[in-house]
Amino acid sequence: MIELFQNIQSGEISNSSLIVIITAFVFILLVLLYYIFRPSKDTTKERIEKVLLSAGKKSGIPLSQINIRRKENGSGNATLDKIINGLTPRPELLREKMHRAGLQPNLGRLLIISILIAICSFAIIKISLAVPLAVVIISSIAIGLGSPHLGLLILKNRRHNKFISIFPDAIDLMVRGLKAGLPITECIKNAGEEFPDPVGTEFTAVTDGVKIGGKLPEELNKAQKRLGLQEFQFFTVALSIQTETGGNLAETLANLSDILRKRKQMKLKIKAMSSEAKASAYIIGSLPFIMYMIIYMMNQGYATELFTDDRGQIAVAIGLFMIVLGCAVMYKMVKFEI
Repeated sequence: MIELFQNIQSGEISNSSLIVIITAFVFILLVLLYYIFRPSKDTTKERIEKVLLSAGKKSGIPLSQINIRRKENGSGNATLDKIINGLTPRPELLREKMHRAGLQPNLGRLLIISILIAICSFAIIKISLAVPLAVVIISSIAIGLGSPHLGLLILKNRRHNKFISIFPDAIDLMVRGLKAGLPITECIKNAGEEFPDPVGTEFTAVTDGVKIGGKLPEELNKAQKRLGLQEFQFFTVALSIQTETGGNLAETLANLSDILRKRKQMKLKIKAMSSEAKASAYIIGSLPFIMYMIIYMMNQGYATELFTDDRGQIAVAIGLFMIVLGCAVMYKMVKFEI
């Protein structure tokens, strides 16, 4: 592999051969991802029977007394759990992020994706840029660790925005059900059936929890932990107070729906007013990287000296720190709490 990189950098491999190598590498990566995410051929019943038989042989306990429920803080594989707990300081936080992104909290799969992204980044940076090996390793590790978190953040924000846009309509449906004389649990069930994910999924989970003996406030608190939304917290508090003190729940939820719509309008106004400052931050933050890419395409030797020379490396570190600091300050300036 090292000889291949040296041949690429020295120009002994043509562009067509380089394209073939990159295509083959991407194909192998896609095949690995397919085998990681492919569905199991066994049905759920067959897999449960296999687990029961295996557990019965190891422990000698009758099959009717074996509990095969997976622990919430484990992945089902003891070796993989040990590796994950050793590599991640706070695995519970990662599981919480995956819950809020609408994904199953499988940390083993997330770890494999991070490793594959790091390997792919290492190959691309090593082939395309003539930088020291230490810089390539550090950059690939940073990309491998940061990309899954960035992906989870994007999925979480997308899910939250979709939830907030549908949630007031779901509350209005519950208000109409309460005025018609239905109990609140039946209204939540109807909202779970009528509305799509994520509102329908979360309300269905709350209804299922109540069916198996859970209390409504407890199930709503569990849904709040999965979502992490202030709007849903308002709904949870309103129902919890109503179950303890009584009152006109339909009127309370109608007022809550109106408040949520006004909050959404206020957020849109703030977004429109701060769009100019955000655009300036994007332009100022991206200009150094755009200029470096232009200089790199015009004079590769002159641009790569910035990373090979000690003074250039110090300048790059200071410049990146100042860019991050400036972007953080501008972000705090346009961030408003409602």
